[in-house]
Amino acid sequence: MKKNISIIGSGFSALAASCYLAKAGHQVTVFEKNESIGGRARQFKADGFTFDMGPSWYWMPDVFERFFADFGKKTTDYYELVKLSPAYNVYYGMSDCVAIADNLNDIEQTFESIEKGSGKHLRDFMAVAKSNYDIAIKDLVYRPGVSPLELVTLETTIKLGQFFSTISKDVRKKFKNKKLIQILEFPVLFLGAKPSDTPSFYSFMNYADFGLGTWHPKTGMFDVVRAMENLAIELGVNFKTNSNIQKIIVEDKIAKAIVVNGERIDSDIVLSGADYHHTETLLDEKHRAYSEKYWNSRVFAPSSLLFYVGFNKKIKNVSHHALFFDVDFEQHAKDIYDEPQWPAEPLFYANFPSMTDKTAAPEGMESGFFLIPLAPGIHDTEALRTEYFDKIINRFETITQQKVKENIVYSKSFCKNDFVSEYNSYKGNAYGMANTLLQTAFLRPKLKSKKVQHLFFTGQLTVPGPGVPPALISGKLVSELINKQLLES
Repeated sequence: MKKNISIIGSGFSALAASCYLAKAGHQVTVFEKNESIGGRARQFKADGFTFDMGPSWYWMPDVFERFFADFGKKTTDYYELVKLSPAYNVYYGMSDCVAIADNLNDIEQTFESIEKGSGKHLRDFMAVAKSNYDIAIKDLVYRPGVSPLELVTLETTIKLGQFFSTISKDVRKKFKNKKLIQILEFPVLFLGAKPSDTPSFYSFMNYADFGLGTWHPKTGMFDVVRAMENLAIELGVNFKTNSNIQKIIVEDKIAKAIVVNGERIDSDIVLSGADYHHTETLLDEKHRAYSEKYWNSRVFAPSSLLFYVGFNKKIKNVSHHALFFDVDFEQHAKDIYDEPQWPAEPLFYANFPSMTDKTAAPEGMESGFFLIPLAPGIHDTEALRTEYFDKIINRFETITQQKVKENIVYSKSFCKNDFVSEYNSYKGNAYGMANTLLQTAFLRPKLKSKKVQHLFFTGQLTVPGPGVPPALISGKLVSELINKQLLES
C-alpha cells in the first residue's frame, strides 16, 4: 500500500533510502534544512573555484555500482570516474615521500624497497584483508544490526579473534618500519577510531585502499550526490530545501507528523537521515530511546578543521591526495581520543581536485582542501583556526619546497562550530560514531526506534557506520525494514 514518507536530511543515506522507498511505490518527500542538498557532501562555488565540502575519497566502487544496479542503472549513466595514479602520497618530511601506486604489485615493491621482506608480508596481509572485504561487503554490512545472531551466523567464515585483536596489533606483528605501519593504519581512520581500538576484521579497509584503488568522479564528489538526486527524481521523490524540522509529532506512541518551518506535515512514516542525537531532541523526552548519558559515553569519530583554499597558480611537488605524517602520529591520536585538546603538531591531509578536474579552478589556478582531525566537542575560535592554518601551510611550503601562502586568493574555514550549526552534529563530529568493538553491528543505535512506531533512522550513527559507501548501505537497510513493517501491518 502506498504511504506518505517524510525523510529528514539529504545526505547520502537519506538519498539512498529515498530511492529505495520510491521504487517500492511510496510517496517520498525529502526535507533539507540547508539551501542545497547533500548534507556533509554539499558543494559550494566561490570566485571561480568549486569545492566539495566534505567527503573527498571515492573508495569501494563496487558498493556504488551495487546501489545503482538495484535500479537497473550503472554509475556511468550518471558520472565518469578517473582512477588516480598515484592513489595518494604520504609525506614524512622534505624529500621524504612514499607514493602509493594504483595497483597492489607496485605497492608491494614500494614496501619491499623500504623494509626487506615486507612485500611478502603485505601480500599475506592483503589476502586476509580481501577475504574480510568479501565477507563484509557481500554480507555483514548488509545486515540491519538488529540481533547478535547476525555475527554468530558468520562464525564459520570469520575467525572470532578478528573481533578481539586489533588492526594495530596485526600490523605490528608483520611490519617494523614506522612509515609502513602508519600507511597500513591510515585507512581505518575512515572508521573514526584509533587503529588500536579497531577490530582486526576491519582490515577490509586496507583492501578497499590497496586492492580497489582510489578514484575521483570527473567533476568532484558532488557528482555522486547529483546522480542520486537525479535517480530519486526519476523515481518520483520530492525535494524541499530550506526546510527546518522543528518537531516530530507522536500520538499514541506512533510518529504521525513532522513540523517543518512551523507547518505540520502528516506522515505515515518518518525517517531521519539527520544526526541521530539531534533527531531524538525533536521528540518529547519520554519518546527518546537513548539518554544524554548514553550519547556522552559513546566513542565518536573526530571533528575536523577544514580549509577551502583557492591559489592563483598551479601547485607543484604534490599529488591529488596527500597525507602529511611528518609529526608524531600517536601523539595526535592521543590529542583526539585520550586527552582531548588542540594538537601542538597536527597531522593533516590535503587534496587538490583541480589537478584531476579542470573545472574545479580557473585556468592556471588550483583549488585546495586541507583537513586537520580534531577531538569532537573541542573549543573552536577564529583565532585558533588562523593559528592552525599558518602551522600547516608553513609545513606544506617547507615539505613541498615552494611558496604558496602569498598566492592564496580565496580561503574559507569550517570547523566544529559549523558542524553543529550546519548539520546539528553531536559535539561537532565530522564522521559519526566510531566502529570500535563495542560499537559494531547490533551494538550501534538502531535503525528502528525502540519507543516510537513508524520512526526510523539512517546514517553514520547507526549501522553499518561512518563513510560514504556505508551510508548508501544504511539507506538500503532502513528502507528494507520499513517495507517489511508495512507489509506486516
